[in-house]
Amino acid sequence: MTTTTMPGERSAAEWRAALTRFVQAIPHTRELGLEVRDVAPPSVTMRLPWHRDLLGDEPRGLVHGGVLTMMLDTLCGSAVLCGLPTPEVCPTLDLRVDHYRPGVAGYDLLGAARVVRVTESMVFTEGTLWQREGCVIARGIGNFVRLGPRNTPPGFAAALFGEGKLDNADQEA
Repeated sequence: MTTTTMPGERSAAEWRAALTRFVQAIPHTRELGLEVRDVAPPSVTMRLPWHRDLLGDEPRGLVHGGVLTMMLDTLCGSAVLCGLPTPEVCPTLDLRVDHYRPGVAGYDLLGAARVVRVTESMVFTEGTLWQREGCVIARGIGNFVRLGPRNTPPGFAAALFGEGKLDNADQEA
């Protein structure tokens, strides 16, 4: 039998491993190589290594806006997981992305997100992306709906921390 500690009792290393597991479970973030760099609940930083698949405008060498949106959504969603007393399923309700300047070819994308406010039904987040320190390329404001324990599969937190596995019955709950 595994003893589960509360998320607030988790170390930064445990959170980093858990969110890495989360990012690896999403096919497109796994295939693009998104990396969790640091976790200090309720904040997360990530890195998306540069490769040509990120381009939306190849002749001009510009990163596709969808890549920036995906990264902000994943960053903010990851911050939600570590920003709650217990991880729960919280789908994105709304994500606003402000593009300040284009991402350019040849440079990794770096980003950070944090939880700004938690209510009974919502989690509010903000995130930023950059390629060069101090030069923000996009900012995101993400709002997530809290589904609560009733709609979060049993074993969700344990699976996130590699302490258990969701079975098919749990996933269909």
